[in-house]
Amino acid sequence: MGKFEKGFLIGAATAAHQVEGNNKSSDYWAMEHMKYTSFAEPSLDAVDHYNRYEEDIKMMAEAGLNAYRFSIEWARIEPVKGEFDEKEIEHYRKVLECCKKYGIEPVVTLLHFTSPKWLIEEGGWESEETIGLFADYCKYVVEKLGSYMHYICTINEANMGIQIAAISARYKAQMMEKMQQGAGSDANKEAAESTEGTVQVGLNMQKMMENMQKQAEENMEVFGVTMPQVFVSSRTPEGDILVMKAHQAAKKAIKEVNADLQVGLTLSLHDIQAKEGGEKRAEEEWNEEFLHYLPYIKEDDFFGLQNYTRSVIDANGICAVPQGAEVTQMDYENYPQALEACIRKVYRELNIPIIVTENGIAVEDDTVRVDFINKATDGVANCIADGILVKGYMYWSLMDNFEWQKGYSMTFGLIAVDRSTQQRTEKPSLKYLGGLI
Repeated sequence: MGKFEKGFLIGAATAAHQVEGNNKSSDYWAMEHMKYTSFAEPSLDAVDHYNRYEEDIKMMAEAGLNAYRFSIEWARIEPVKGEFDEKEIEHYRKVLECCKKYGIEPVVTLLHFTSPKWLIEEGGWESEETIGLFADYCKYVVEKLGSYMHYICTINEANMGIQIAAISARYKAQMMEKMQQGAGSDANKEAAESTEGTVQVGLNMQKMMENMQKQAEENMEVFGVTMPQVFVSSRTPEGDILVMKAHQAAKKAIKEVNADLQVGLTLSLHDIQAKEGGEKRAEEEWNEEFLHYLPYIKEDDFFGLQNYTRSVIDANGICAVPQGAEVTQMDYENYPQALEACIRKVYRELNIPIIVTENGIAVEDDTVRVDFINKATDGVANCIADGILVKGYMYWSLMDNFEWQKGYSMTFGLIAVDRSTQQRTEKPSLKYLGGLI
């Protein structure tokens, strides 16, 4: 007997840009191919999920999974402002039909970090115009494909920009401190190592900071601005709320087309734990990461919770990973207990259904992944037993894929991919996850 009852969604997650390949009209494709890029390598064909989606969905179904969270790529649907590509709509229709064929419930994300390049040229995620443009795109997709869907996440990790702003500020402060201590040329590297593991996305802080001036000049050539406001840019407080308004406008547009669709967004959350003296800072961190969004999401149909680890905070701020603790390839602590704590904390403030839309671990050893999934889902089961309405668990990620600025070096997947041949190899963790229901 599985850990969860029939009807619970057990699945895996991907993002279009990270798995499909050749997302050529997107902002990220442009940034990856710049001379002074912050990316370790370009995405190129990625893992060719665009062409091999049926093979991948079939593998999920055969392993026992019953849900798949994936994203529809705005840059494919609207590669030129106001011009929607029917061929790409047909592609995603086939993906949705494939899910149905194999008994997989699609959980569809309409924006997972990447945007059309033209949007960034027009001000991106700090421009008020983006609110209406995003709503128009969402409405178009739902008009064409809404009948295939039940669950829609408008925006993935809507709080990521504000987290990037915070980590950038910490990075600069730490670099200055190291330089004052005489670290010299090593200051940049040391600051990068101590901050990258505090954010749940693949970043190259050292490369970003070293190339800042040259990138600004190249950005002007590529985007027409020195600081393009892509979704994963350091967000201003005004831009942070703009993202929430974009979510609300998208939800309104979606509901006008199909009122029965279940709509929410996802946030990146840490299990924030306070050491003695760090209580006030921990409260401020939780407010910035979650609480201040409540007015904008309290009427949503569900909440997408994304968690990977904890943040321990003392009087000076976020602490380093404890001595001797096991760390992942992403340089944060292997701490699966964080998920249960986050679910309980969220539900105290937001009494709507929760779907764990991402939770996972980047490790080479799949036995560590199985153990992580086991402990994390034990926490989910504990929450359900206590009456918390958790509707699903989506492991990140279905496949080893393109982890943003870190390239293909991070192995989160339940499926390994040899990118020289695009050959898929199932890891034992895939069947383990499928066996939980």
